[in-house]
Amino acid sequence: MKEPEFFAPARPIQVGEIATLTGARLVGDEFSAVAVTHLAAASEGGEGALVFIDGKRNAVNLASVRAAAVLCAEEIALNAPAGVAVLATPHPQQAFATVARLLFPAAVRPQPMTGETGISSHAFIAPDALLEDGVIVEAGAVVSDGVSVGRGTIIGPHAVISKGCSIGRECYVGANSTLQYAIVGDRVIIHPGAQIGQDGFGFLPGPRGLEKNPQIGRVVIQDDVEIGANTTVDRGALSDTVIGEGTKIDNLVQVAHNVRIGRSCVIAGHCGLSGSVTLGDYAMLGGQVGIADHITIGERAQLAASSGVMNDIPAGERWAGSPAQPMRQAFREIAALRSLVEGKRKGSKGDG
Repeated sequence: MKEPEFFAPARPIQVGEIATLTGARLVGDEFSAVAVTHLAAASEGGEGALVFIDGKRNAVNLASVRAAAVLCAEEIALNAPAGVAVLATPHPQQAFATVARLLFPAAVRPQPMTGETGISSHAFIAPDALLEDGVIVEAGAVVSDGVSVGRGTIIGPHAVISKGCSIGRECYVGANSTLQYAIVGDRVIIHPGAQIGQDGFGFLPGPRGLEKNPQIGRVVIQDDVEIGANTTVDRGALSDTVIGEGTKIDNLVQVAHNVRIGRSCVIAGHCGLSGSVTLGDYAMLGGQVGIADHITIGERAQLAASSGVMNDIPAGERWAGSPAQPMRQAFREIAALRSLVEGKRKGSKGDG
């Protein structure tokens, strides 16, 4: 049985066109008309393939490349084997991604899972819901009272859009996702299983135990945000939970009530942002970062994976460790501890 091909290139592309598209320098005009039919890893390549070699450390791999064309840095371009078109560029991986977006548009923005092209007869659409032209709603989805959905948006199977929510244009809401008390901008991608707008974890001690603190805020998701599968974003307690324009959030992330995330932030999987955390623009969080409540992370700050943050972090700094501290200091402490352990080991060998 033939293996399924989930992503087929939209069309072949010539090497000369790739040079124009990416701004790369084509080494040898005779290669301009060479056709690229698919993309591949440098270790695989093959006839008709476009591959890339990123960085000097990988230059040794260039000599053995088998492909129609290779994107690589200018300083290693001469290492390419004869017969392979060389496209020299300062940023090979970025150029490769540019070509990939052109050849595989369906891999950039999720498509309807069921192939639906309009409103499924098996979806529920409330009578007063407002859906612009070109909206796709797949089987089992629920669009509730007072919801508005912009042109070109896709609502996946069994997604639930709760009363009063608004979703902008060219968005995607994945299968089994839920949106409550949420305002969503344009070109937002919400992957399957994400839960947006449920109440935050707000409880107060009372005479009979823990009593619920009502959460009456909203979630505001600005344009061009991407939210990964099974990520949760709690609505605000009083003010809103806000995710800034262009921010990308990985799978399995917890964003608690009243969190304010700036523009173009990157949050990797398994991160947890406690209530009222603020992230400045362009902040980057590695996987499994945990941030205590009411902490402020400055603009362009970076946190290494598994950092446990209990103090505000100034703009532009890089922190690591648990508890997190400036990265250089954290690495010095690790090195000192390692040296101490190694010293004890050497000392124990000499005893007796």
